[in-house]
Amino acid sequence: MLTRKQLELLDFIQKRMARDGVPPSFDEMKDALDLRSKSGIHRLITALEERGFIRRMAHRARALEIVKLPESMERAAQLQAEATQPPGFTPKVIAGDKVDPPRGALEVTATAMELPVMGRIAAGVPIEAIAQVSHHVAVPGSMLSGKGEHYALEVKGDSMIEAGINDGDIVVIRSQGTADNGDIVVALVEDHEATLKKYYRRGGMIALEAANPAYETRMLREDQVKVQGRLVGLIRSY
Repeated sequence: MLTRKQLELLDFIQKRMARDGVPPSFDEMKDALDLRSKSGIHRLITALEERGFIRRMAHRARALEIVKLPESMERAAQLQAEATQPPGFTPKVIAGDKVDPPRGALEVTATAMELPVMGRIAAGVPIEAIAQVSHHVAVPGSMLSGKGEHYALEVKGDSMIEAGINDGDIVVIRSQGTADNGDIVVALVEDHEATLKKYYRRGGMIALEAANPAYETRMLREDQVKVQGRLVGLIRSY
């Protein structure tokens, strides 16, 4: 049995990982639960880990993974996904017994879905756009947002490390042509360069912002940038 605060924290972590693909920071957890210090978050994290709901990965910043959810939370997530499933979109489901998700993915359902990995995406200096399937990867159905088609890309570079996205990780992308400020997106620059960055609209310009102070924000005209999708999940490379 979890306490109210433990449930609140687990729910916050699950929703942020489902939205952004990476765990929230301890400061974000503290603010979300209206706690005065991060020591309270440390205690809640330890309690959730001892009860087998989450796992902390050693020597990695913000490295949390959800191992399981309480039945009520898992059912609520499933109902929400079913309610938002668009007509005509039928993901490929891997049949058989329980499928173990890739390490670092959210292990919240027994069903995995197979997505095409469309090559590599630069989290650094933009590289040439990728349009061919290199292989496929199985991801938990709970990682998908339930809206639109999805694909995966292998990350190359370190410009998004402060968002928890490392070189060699696999990012799960929901295909869409628009984005809100702060979204992490696949951006196609001048129709031939693809990059993974935070998206901001500033006046008549588009800012593609790294999550690493070593990289400068790139300012481009609106007609130079096309959004190809938004980050919805992450499979860590170990």
